[in-house]
Amino acid sequence: MKGIKILMGALAAASLLSSVNVFAQEDANRDENGKVVRGAYETNKAFDNIWIGVGAGINSVAPGIRSPKAWGNIGLATDINVGKWFTPAVGLRAGWHGFWNNTKQGLNVQGVPAGSIFGFNYVHGDVMWNATNSLFGYKETRLWNLVPYATMGVLDVSNRRNVFAKNANNNLEYAAGAGLYNTFRLSNRVNITLDLMALVGKAAAYTNNAGRLIVFPSATAGLAFNLGKTNFDRHTSITPVVIPVPFTTEQYNALAEKVAALEKENAQLKDKIAALEKELAPYKNLVNGQTYLFENGKFTAVEVTNATPLSVYFDLGSSKLSAREKAHLEYFCENAVDADTKLAINAYADKQTGSARGNQKLSEQRAKTVVDFLTKAGAKESNIECSAHGDTINPFNTAAKNRVVTIEVK
Repeated sequence: MKGIKILMGALAAASLLSSVNVFAQEDANRDENGKVVRGAYETNKAFDNIWIGVGAGINSVAPGIRSPKAWGNIGLATDINVGKWFTPAVGLRAGWHGFWNNTKQGLNVQGVPAGSIFGFNYVHGDVMWNATNSLFGYKETRLWNLVPYATMGVLDVSNRRNVFAKNANNNLEYAAGAGLYNTFRLSNRVNITLDLMALVGKAAAYTNNAGRLIVFPSATAGLAFNLGKTNFDRHTSITPVVIPVPFTTEQYNALAEKVAALEKENAQLKDKIAALEKELAPYKNLVNGQTYLFENGKFTAVEVTNATPLSVYFDLGSSKLSAREKAHLEYFCENAVDADTKLAINAYADKQTGSARGNQKLSEQRAKTVVDFLTKAGAKESNIECSAHGDTINPFNTAAKNRVVTIEVK
């Protein structure tokens, strides 16, 4: 029958998928030597490792050879179940499996019109075996697990749901079967499930063929939600308690001597610390950056004024700093200039060479060279007063000395 062939094909595909995935995950849980680790694991609590599952899919019917051929369409199957894992490999599940179908068109069997809808309720308990964890070691984060199971329960074939049961002697029948429960991990709380089951019941409940069996294959997909603790903890090895051997008199005396020596050394260190603290006492209140005068064992804060003005000399007709004058300016800036320093700049040119107009421009260029240098070193241009005198003033008595810029800290 077409429906049965489809379901059997799904079972075959699942089996192939099983073998491929199992070997792909063969290294899921191994020790440092490559050996599969399987336990032992601590016993979980009553509400740990519990899951609730729901699913929906398809079903069909496979009657015996002499049973009416009105069966066999593809119909709806639904699942609701709850289960618990007692170990990584063994668990139990209880649930309800409902399936609905209809007779084939064009066939009237046992007075049942063609196309009649029939359905069953299967209340069951299952014994689950996680083959993947058993064979390849437990791993909570494994993507895929294959779980074969055996199922047994009660099949409701009441007239309200099954038109074939109108001649049945009772409304309930026992049924049993087997299946493959596949889980695909989305998170530690949610799995996608694929449940493939084949259920076997007595044909006498559905037809007049007493003693015959009838098979209900089904495939459902859904979600399983993990509750409580979702993993298993491995037993840790217990370190044996080591009882020390009592000390001998010689060992006790040797330790006592060591303790006495250490106590004596500790007392000496305390004395050294006290002496150093006394020696450092005069330095405790010193302020970083302040200049002090040390006399008679005491520090006295003093103010240090910079030796200004500073003179920066230029070559004849030049406004560029020589390497030597740059060094003078760098030293001055490092020791006397910051953002708050107020400075007075005066620039000159010697009147023995050049014109008055040219000397005025030359002194302005020399002043700018020095101001640029000072601002790059951290001085604020707004704190600098700058005057260029040309050759109108010659502060020194020689021409070489008058090619100068003076810097004064105000």
